Amino acid sequence: MLMQRRAFLALTATAAVAACAERTWDDDDALRAARHTTTEPPSITLFTVIGIPRGEGGHSALMVNGSQRVIYDPAGSWEHPRIPERNDVLYGITDNFKRFYIDYHARETYWVAEDTILVRPEIAEAAIRAVEAQGPSPKSFCAVNTGKALARVPGFEAAPTGFSPLKLRNWFLTLPGVQSKRHQDGDPDNNHDVLLRQKDGSIEGYQNGRLIRTGGR
Repeated sequence: MLMQRRAFLALTATAAVAACAERTWDDDDALRAARHTTTEPPSITLFTVIGIPRGEGGHSALMVNGSQRVIYDPAGSWEHPRIPERNDVLYGITDNFKRFYIDYHARETYWVAEDTILVRPEIAEAAIRAVEAQGPSPKSFCAVNTGKALARVPGFEAAPTGFSPLKLRNWFLTLPGVQSKRHQDGDPDNNHDVLLRQKDGSIEGYQNGRLIRTGGR
């Protein structure tokens, strides 16, 4: 009886968590119109938002560059009217929208780690399918569901699926061939200036310690 009760409570908790996830489903036309491909080689990128100065992990997300470039942003808060979304997968990630995404998270209290692994085209496609299949994420489940999506991709099966973005990043860094970048700037924590820059299509910030300024969409 005790085991049955525990099983029932576990199922109830799982259902409650799933019910808290926000479901977003833009239509096929929006996805087709936004679709963006690049000339860069296929890759999987793990974004980790890390606190300053304590170094705590604040957020995990994936960017996949394959037949198109998408960002899987589980339980994320970044959005843009020109970026369609289906259950935490963001489509139409041009270079400038990638910079917008990074700049939104990099601020005076957080920096963003961009860790990238080049993969075969079929692995990139498997990663896109994995994030599309993961479904919407409740709050605080960014590292959990990023790890779950990665674990369904060949070569990434050992990805941890706990609540720690830092644990996930530390595991990712053990994979061969990781290329890392650091992004940080002095934006205030409320991100008001970031949203204004996104509105007018311009951006500035720091990448690997160097000030960058770009414009256009």
